[in-house]
Amino acid sequence: MIRLNAGAPRPATGDARLTAANALVRRTLAQHGLIPGADTDPGPMAHFRSQMQKLDFANPLARLSGTAQSGVMAGFGASAEPTIPPGAVFETGTFSNGSGSREYRLYVPSKTDEIAGVVMMLHGCTQNPEDFAVGTGMNALAEDRGFVVVYPRQSRGDNAQSCWNWFSRNDQNRDRGEPAILAGMAQKVAARFDVGADRMFVAGLSAGAAMAVILGETHGDTFAAVGAHSGLPYGAARDVPSAFAVMRGSGDQRLVLPAKGRARTIVFHGTGDTTVHPSNGQTIGSDLLTNMGGQTIQTETTGTCNGRSWTCETTTDTTGTPLLEHWTIEGLGHAWSGGQPAGTYTDAKGPDASGEMVRFFFNTESN
Repeated sequence: MIRLNAGAPRPATGDARLTAANALVRRTLAQHGLIPGADTDPGPMAHFRSQMQKLDFANPLARLSGTAQSGVMAGFGASAEPTIPPGAVFETGTFSNGSGSREYRLYVPSKTDEIAGVVMMLHGCTQNPEDFAVGTGMNALAEDRGFVVVYPRQSRGDNAQSCWNWFSRNDQNRDRGEPAILAGMAQKVAARFDVGADRMFVAGLSAGAAMAVILGETHGDTFAAVGAHSGLPYGAARDVPSAFAVMRGSGDQRLVLPAKGRARTIVFHGTGDTTVHPSNGQTIGSDLLTNMGGQTIQTETTGTCNGRSWTCETTTDTTGTPLLEHWTIEGLGHAWSGGQPAGTYTDAKGPDASGEMVRFFFNTESN
């Protein structure tokens, strides 16, 4: 069986097997409309798709593998370090457990007498922690509000395009794969700063958002809330071809349905996103509400930001605690809303996704 997960090398043995592998890859990609054609949306998942279309079919298994490297990759994310104010630090570390190992960057604000919480930020495909920190501006919010931010780094040895493997069944469950690594990393950081699970949060863009949703499902006892920007619902795919199908919004491919839905969730998605269809944002929200149960109250707010209209649908429980916010941004493509131009895959027009996520996480009033 050919596994289209872009991970460690899995060499084919024998001409017959390689020929069969080539044929299966071609048939699968053609079935899902991946050859020929190009994605015009300049987002992180679009880059992954374009690379898949350019595979050397003489050796598809080799091209779907990568070599483990650290640091900023040429053509992968921004090369500049975020600006760090006096007294703050942007540490480099590595976390390992029985499920594997990942590097990370950790922003610690200048005032550390009492850390307000931990926010884990998961970058999109082709991005890296430094790029994501610059683009989202999350470090500045952490400095202002007094929380720490951990930015895990996906290695090219585990995915050739630096995507989190949200589409792999091995990475969709508790206590194994990437969810176990990332949850363990967050727990280690939280223990260092004496932060409880009620003040631990995870957010991401694109593939990072899809993995954040997985963490909210598999580790709701670790993360109190999830932020999903241009992401996909839990269990939406089981391999690369089904990932591309659900990204197009062509139907529910799920074999495993959400069961717990314990983590409060804020969703951002643009109506102009041609890389991850906006229907995926709707499904993230409906999954959460379906599995939470109980009585809820729904309200809708509309507004404009720099000439761009937006709608925010809020669902609270009977005590007024927000369970779900779903932001729909008119005309926004596959990019972080309100992001900084120095980072990749950002749209500065807003509204400010980073600020709204922090407000939602800590359940505070808007600035």
